[in-house]
Amino acid sequence: SPLGAARFKELVEAGFYDNTRFFRVIPNFMAQFGLSADPDQNERWTEIQDDPRTAQSNKRGYLTFAKSSSPNSRDTQIFINFGSNSYLDKQGFTPFGKVRGEGMTVVDDIYPIREKPSQGRVKHEGNAYLDKDFPECSKIVRVRVLTEEEAALQAPPSEHPPPPPASP
Repeated sequence: SPLGAARFKELVEAGFYDNTRFFRVIPNFMAQFGLSADPDQNERWTEIQDDPRTAQSNKRGYLTFAKSSSPNSRDTQIFINFGSNSYLDKQGFTPFGKVRGEGMTVVDDIYPIREKPSQGRVKHEGNAYLDKDFPECSKIVRVRVLTEEEAALQAPPSEHPPPPPASP
């Protein structure tokens, strides 16, 4: 999902996801975030084209852009799959990333707010609305792109490449 991955990187580098909330969390389905703490930022980002379908499926831990039933309707909202949601593949939901290592233990602890907050109000009022009416929403403090070296240090041992063979 190259367009989705590029958009995510662009949003992360712009600080879009910093101080945001998980505003739609449905147990055994997904955790959704991606509306800015600052409502003005939500209007700045336009929709992007859909990526072509890939062999990658909406499995546990995969990140996918949310969209409507209309083509090319992805913008800033993303969800993390709690389980296998492969039925979404045929609907054009193409995963672009994966939660690494032990990260899903954190995702599994996201507060299950369900669909209580109004997405329209989150979009137009930002964190002021969520902090007042839904203070229990799990928060994202900061999102950033790691260098290759930082990523290697963060990877669990199972994801580290094997050491080179010893010289005789």
